[in-house]
Amino acid sequence: MIDGSPVAARRLAVSAFAYNRGVADRRVFGSSVGTKLLIGVTGLLLFGYLLIHLLGNLMVFAGQETFNHYAHALAGNPLVIPAEIALLLLFLVHIYKAVRMWTANLAARPVAYQKKTWAGHTSRKSVSSTTMIWTGLLVLIFVVIHVAHIKYGAWYQIGDPPVRDLYRTEIDVFSSPLWVVAYVISMIAVGFHLRHGIASAFQSLGADHPVYTKRLGVLGTTLAVLIAGGFAVIPIWVYLTR
Repeated sequence: MIDGSPVAARRLAVSAFAYNRGVADRRVFGSSVGTKLLIGVTGLLLFGYLLIHLLGNLMVFAGQETFNHYAHALAGNPLVIPAEIALLLLFLVHIYKAVRMWTANLAARPVAYQKKTWAGHTSRKSVSSTTMIWTGLLVLIFVVIHVAHIKYGAWYQIGDPPVRDLYRTEIDVFSSPLWVVAYVISMIAVGFHLRHGIASAFQSLGADHPVYTKRLGVLGTTLAVLIAGGFAVIPIWVYLTR
């Protein structure tokens, strides 16, 4: 029996609205525009994390005590676990949507160009833009290895009561020229990824105008050099001064 009361009618209307809204949201974020929007938003949030992470890593130049104090203050923060979960979700959404867009682009053009040529100053293509999927894959591999080094790498203790000496762990890793080279190459990939990714993210959010295009390109390049260079200088400094 169907309840014809006003309350039941309102509940039915709310349920229908919620269902239709959910369908609409899935259609929007499943579309090409929605995919680019999600990639842009998650990319900018990940860039914000990179910036904060770099500022923390640069404390290695302040010495063992300062770096360890920062590292343990961060690890002891009760918000660190929720932040790590949120960061993981950002990574997964960003990777999933980027791969979906890449495969969709391949499917849209099953036969590759016989010859690729640049369109000159009218083209937005660059080495950074055409290698995004590959630099992204390299960065993903690096992140997995980097997290494994930090969380499950060499375990040294210092102080009373004893705490983990992450400073020494970092020095230990970058005492190997192999890891220094691997880290620097990974940071070059990060730089190329950011160079196009930053400008593209802002364009996906609506800043797509001839006036902004060049400025966003300069901004992306500048930030990419600063971020990648800031990270890359750490292992080089450690290796040369260890």
